[in-house]
Amino acid sequence: MNALEGLRVLDFSRVLAGPFATMILGDLGATVTKVERPGQGDDTRAWGPPFDEAGVPTYFLSVNRNKESITLDLSNTDDRARVRAMALEADVVIENFRPGVMEKLGLDYNSLSRDHNELVYCSISGFGNGAGAELPGYDLLVQALGGLMSITGATHGEPQKVGVALVDVLAGLFATVGILTAVMHCRETGKGQRVEIDLLSSLLAALVNQSASFTAAGIVPTRMGNQHPSIAPYELFETSSEDLVLAVGTDKQFISTCDVLGLSALVADEKFTTNTSRVANRIELRKYLEVALSTEPAAHWVDRLSTVGVPAGVVNDIASAFKFAESLGLNPIVKVVREDGTEVHLPKNPIGLSLTPASYRLAPPDLKNRESNQS
Repeated sequence: MNALEGLRVLDFSRVLAGPFATMILGDLGATVTKVERPGQGDDTRAWGPPFDEAGVPTYFLSVNRNKESITLDLSNTDDRARVRAMALEADVVIENFRPGVMEKLGLDYNSLSRDHNELVYCSISGFGNGAGAELPGYDLLVQALGGLMSITGATHGEPQKVGVALVDVLAGLFATVGILTAVMHCRETGKGQRVEIDLLSSLLAALVNQSASFTAAGIVPTRMGNQHPSIAPYELFETSSEDLVLAVGTDKQFISTCDVLGLSALVADEKFTTNTSRVANRIELRKYLEVALSTEPAAHWVDRLSTVGVPAGVVNDIASAFKFAESLGLNPIVKVVREDGTEVHLPKNPIGLSLTPASYRLAPPDLKNRESNQS
């Protein structure tokens, strides 16, 4: 049995944040019905390359397993009545239309909750339903407006986006937490509620220490490349072969690093004895480390440093990252079987549950035509 078995989710969301949330719920046992536009479906069904062997965009595949799909035209009166009836039978409804769209369709929380007071209704927007309601909620835009790009990239280079739509992923995770919290409350009280998530607030919360440096200390963070604003040495270094990441988080690790690199004299230097002093003198410290690390390849240093408990590693590409996870026994790839018997390989759900583990029952659905929906 799965933890969320019996939980019925009606999913109006598209692209990434909402579909990611509903996939997590589906992995944990919920029954998820994805409502899509006839003939088009989710936007990501057209977002390729890359495609898998069956010709399906991998973007769509990445966030839509463990769902059934139904195509309904929400501008059509009959289809709208049908989907309303489905919503009144659901435990959870999730949508990420622009604020106001669901109200016009009569499928908003207030309209549905009058007839279904146990409904948990999650809305995901870019910038909330107030003054920012009309702003388009694209991940890249939020990375820019939310400050993430200002702290990402080389110190004197241009602002950079993160290499994945991270804000959407974060919003999807916050949505999942909010939905499950509301479901638990409903089971205890019999009362549903609205869950509201916006991308901008999700990002500002997820900036954690960088956000707090401003809110609590009035310091505006800037781009530092691969350096850390509060820890040193904690960055990328060149070696005689390949780059090396060195993540020294404690004084003990710094002592061990110096021992391995033949720099034991630095430990007694007051400029480097504490993390605070190392951060203040990071440029000088880096020069010593660069000279020492340049004498051997990265693999040599990873082996030596790891042996004494210092976090160090090379920069993997995605393929190497999965291979590394496999070597650790993490089994990062799962196989899901399509209706035609072919398999699709996807990243596994990382949530480990001893009694009710995630399951992979349904491959990302094909887009059904309206006739098959009605048969």
